[in-house]
Amino acid sequence: MCAHVLVAEDDEMQAELIRRSLLAEGHTATVVHDGRAALEAARRLAPDLVVLDLMLPVIDGFGVCRVLRRDEDIPVVMLTARSEEDDVLLGLELGADDYMTKPYSPRELMARIRTVLRRSGRGAAADRPEDPVVRAGGLAVDPVRHEVRCDGAPVECTPAEFEILLAMVAEPERVFSRRQLLEITRGTDRASTERAVDVHVMNLRRKIEADPRRPVRLLTVFGVGYKLSGGRG
Repeated sequence: MCAHVLVAEDDEMQAELIRRSLLAEGHTATVVHDGRAALEAARRLAPDLVVLDLMLPVIDGFGVCRVLRRDEDIPVVMLTARSEEDDVLLGLELGADDYMTKPYSPRELMARIRTVLRRSGRGAAADRPEDPVVRAGGLAVDPVRHEVRCDGAPVECTPAEFEILLAMVAEPERVFSRRQLLEITRGTDRASTERAVDVHVMNLRRKIEADPRRPVRLLTVFGVGYKLSGGRG
């Protein structure tokens, strides 16, 4: 299933993480950061689904969902940091198709999106497989089966290691700061710190590098962070 998803999220790091996860699934994505922009984009682009944060500025997620349900017929997956039952029930009563409470696993969010798209009949069959494998630098990451291969050999990863690899394989040669990688692992490793990111990278190098002391795939960019080499290494 290939769909166009509108992401309305005021936290730019979270929005970028969702966007990358959608691209890895074979979807296209448009990102906005306030409720008014969400409504304008929904009317202009007619997306197949909206990922909607409740705590948006200008117009909150409740207001956006109310207007979407009145004027449009677009499935909505709500994101909320407010786990109170009344908030969740109000979102569902306004017509949200599903909701997730922060912090959440990006992988679980993608599974919820697939379910809502399938149920609504939105999106189109893609030319690529429904569960696309992302490849770069000799690595192949399957975001649905949660599998990693390095030069064809299976690699066992922890959930946090998997999320780091998925993000980096989706954008080879991009430099990720420790803070960005920390945000990527938040849904799977909530107690993680920037120092823990270095440990995850060290462990990944043991698994994907011929010589972890002289890495050619997962490289350090001194003073900035890490990147995945786009070459095979």
